[in-house]
Amino acid sequence: MFLTRLILKFYALLRLFLGKNARTAWISHPACAGHEPGANHPDSPERISSIEQALRRSGVWQHLQTVEAEEISDMRLALAHTSKYLNRLESCRPENDKIFRLDDDTVISKNSLSAARFSVGSVVQAIDMVMNRQAWHAFCAARPPGHHAGSGNAGGFCLLNNAAVGTMYALAEYRLNRIAVIDFDVHYGDGTAEILKNDSRILFFNLFETDLFPFPENNNMPDGENMVHLPFPPGTGSRAFRKAVRRQWLPRLAAFKPELVLLSAGFDAHRSDESGRLNLHEADFAWLTYKIIQTASSCPGKIVSVLEGGYTLESLSKSAVEHIRVLAGLGKSDTVTAYQKNLYRNRNKRFTKPKSL
Repeated sequence: MFLTRLILKFYALLRLFLGKNARTAWISHPACAGHEPGANHPDSPERISSIEQALRRSGVWQHLQTVEAEEISDMRLALAHTSKYLNRLESCRPENDKIFRLDDDTVISKNSLSAARFSVGSVVQAIDMVMNRQAWHAFCAARPPGHHAGSGNAGGFCLLNNAAVGTMYALAEYRLNRIAVIDFDVHYGDGTAEILKNDSRILFFNLFETDLFPFPENNNMPDGENMVHLPFPPGTGSRAFRKAVRRQWLPRLAAFKPELVLLSAGFDAHRSDESGRLNLHEADFAWLTYKIIQTASSCPGKIVSVLEGGYTLESLSKSAVEHIRVLAGLGKSDTVTAYQKNLYRNRNKRFTKPKSL
């Protein structure tokens, strides 16, 4: 605990040294609410507003600097997506209140592409801010999500790949040699893996539940030196999750010594989220965030987190608040502290997801 307090005090002093504008940034745009995939679609426009409201209630909001995202340019989108694919998306844009279905789950409404372009723009803007010491970490409240979008295809609610475009932009703009991309969404980030595979400048960490869309074990997951896959069976809980991260992720991340870290922050591995079957708690996202910050000490203040999944509003907002609280250097909430004490007090017991879910 003493070491934790010392590290947090160091972060606070460094942020003070860098200036008040170096506070953790919340970057979004009202256009992100314009993606309207339908009344029963999991990716509802309320996802971002529910996180913001929870941040305000928790008191974290006042410690953030809020930034309005800028729209991404076609030239920067082309760093990760083919021109043929981008032209196809434009041609599919419907009029008025209609919806165009790219597949069973992925749709385009009238303002969806605008939402996606501002979402990617938020990531580029966040990278500029952390690289130029205008922010100490950043969270991009992006919507629609992006990690299933490949270089030439949409899928899994995703149109444009926010994290992949941001990664390629950082490589090109800042001439970085080592970027860690960490995807902890419950679904395998197949689009990001396809775009980033075989690039030795990137180390891609990918956590996911097995036997869940996009069924990676049946679809030849890209493998290689820059891929660190971490599959979990349904029902995996906090203790197994933390043990696997400690053993399989953290040593590789420390050895890689990243110059920038991008997080594909999905919160649908929470036990209450109906889209997955893992058994995590919001405290696990706080723990993971802290461990990433601690391990990626080679790039202090240079973590950009991008919202991916999380579709049950209550668990999404609680998990995102704990994640952002740690990014902002505000320590653990009472909820997280109590959960962690209980977790280690009852090491031989297993948490089970309620049968109703």
